[in-house]
Amino acid sequence: MRVTRLLGFVLIAALLGLWEAGAHAGAIDARYLPPPSAVAAAWWGFATGGQLAESLATTLASWAQGYAIAAVLGISLGTVMGFFPVVRAMLATIVELLRPMPSVAIIPIAIVLFGLGDPMKRFVVAYAALWPVLINTLYGVLAVDPLLIDTARTFRLGAVRSALRVILPAASPYIATGLRISTSIALILVITAELVASRSGLGYFVRAAEQAGRVPEVYAGVLTIAVVGYLLNATFVALEGRVLAWHRGLTAREGV
Repeated sequence: MRVTRLLGFVLIAALLGLWEAGAHAGAIDARYLPPPSAVAAAWWGFATGGQLAESLATTLASWAQGYAIAAVLGISLGTVMGFFPVVRAMLATIVELLRPMPSVAIIPIAIVLFGLGDPMKRFVVAYAALWPVLINTLYGVLAVDPLLIDTARTFRLGAVRSALRVILPAASPYIATGLRISTSIALILVITAELVASRSGLGYFVRAAEQAGRVPEVYAGVLTIAVVGYLLNATFVALEGRVLAWHRGLTAREGV
């Protein structure tokens, strides 16, 4: 795995080298595709000028707050819908009506409700990230071995204690999948909201640079967003590996 990753970085370095050489040789129009050295210089100015820290903090704050709301609501609703068939039947139509709708379509409504500030971005992120968490939690609860639920009832744990001690731990691999998917979706939506209608954040920086014709800064902003997405996903994968290590060990023993 480490060798494969190393080869991937080598490939990226080779592509950057070809890009740089092509731009200096005139094979690539630097007005639209500036060389990596120019992008790096623009990024350095972005970082040392204080804009990077400010924009990054704004974007990550909106991302984290919206993501947290989606996680709490998604896990709670998914658990209740999976545990109580009556609730699942009541909410099924609403979920299937709203879930397929492209999340970016909610941005105009969010602007009307919350204006152009951070609450608008939090709302959009929470709406988009909710569905993977909710659906995966629901499927995870439905996949719990009925014997575990019957055992909890035998010991008279009650609905809340059964959910916390039996159902959620058993459904945790499904929940983790939903949370991981929502990590990327939340970042996509916060950047989209900032590109479309915001006065702060990484998306706003990219839009302002594009409107001003500062092409290297556009690429620098996009590169920063890509790195942030990569680091968020890598962090989640590392945390998931630690939290669900028991599940992987159990699965491995069952497969023997």
